[in-house]
Amino acid sequence: MSRGIFVTGTDTGVGKTIVAATLARLLKMNGVKVGVMKPVTSGCRDEDGQLVSDDALLLCQAAGVPFSEDVAPYRLREALAPAEAARCDGVRVDISAIKASFDRLAASCDYMIVEGAGGLMVPLSGGLLIADLARELGLPLLVVARPGLGTINHTVLTCFAAQQMELRVAGVIINGMPEHPNMAEKGAPHQIGSLCGAPVLGIWPQRNEVDEMEIVDEMSVWLDGQAETSIVLRELGV
Repeated sequence: MSRGIFVTGTDTGVGKTIVAATLARLLKMNGVKVGVMKPVTSGCRDEDGQLVSDDALLLCQAAGVPFSEDVAPYRLREALAPAEAARCDGVRVDISAIKASFDRLAASCDYMIVEGAGGLMVPLSGGLLIADLARELGLPLLVVARPGLGTINHTVLTCFAAQQMELRVAGVIINGMPEHPNMAEKGAPHQIGSLCGAPVLGIWPQRNEVDEMEIVDEMSVWLDGQAETSIVLRELGV
């Protein structure tokens, strides 16, 4: 098993990229040679005839590494589930090709951070899911969840599905906690920690900055100053 983590979410839009990039920045700050990967990106923008994954670029900037085809081997035009977006582009997502890119990246770094697409049950190709990709890469999961109403169900279901597919969940990060949480948001972390069979490794505050790299920089500095961050990194196998 490679040293690293596979960042998945309970849903789309929970902040996986910010979490993955922040962890990459934090590791870089602490002298770890970190590699990053966004194997499949849907909804890429077209720049001079080339599809660009902004998520992958943010991960590279945070980790201080150059972008390469191995970082984001499948960049798809439509903002759809990967299997559908690939079909629209006339492409078939090949997990073995992703694994080959991963192995090349992992060979030159100390720790890999791989960001999935959506949640574990998102279809990649045929009957293969994001969960199958995580298993093929041999990485434990870091589940990113939102704090609001419904998150307990989504997070417990995600962890349960992971366990059924023999994927280890290293922990959960609850991302985007408001400064003044409501009752559902206040109670969610305790319930998630009690029910999902994995530790809650962080409750990250809601950030409203427009610039994502600014958020990553500020969050990584904030984490570096937290006493429990060393425990979190140990749980993530750093």
